[in-house]
Amino acid sequence: MSTKTMSSTSSTTGAFFAQAAISFAVAVVAMALGVALLPVDPWVRAFLALGLLYTVTSAFTLAKCVRDRQEDTYLSSRVDQARLDKLLAEHDPFKEPA
Repeated sequence: MSTKTMSSTSSTTGAFFAQAAISFAVAVVAMALGVALLPVDPWVRAFLALGLLYTVTSAFTLAKCVRDRQEDTYLSSRVDQARLDKLLAEHDPFKEPA
């Protein structure tokens, strides 16, 4: 598995974040309205609402886990890069082997 270094600056713009947040809000509201207005018994509606809530919380948990794994990979990659930079800085190609 190859690791790629991520840039230290965020590439997410404010407009992209706003679009993602609005899209998420619209999706959750649409599903909640769909569940609330569904012509079924209240226990079925409650079950579907609970399923929607579980799906949303699971999505947030998954996103956090993916972000944490990427941050760990980035940190590990930075440590490896620092070691390599130190070795290259200390290397003198014209020095006679001991």
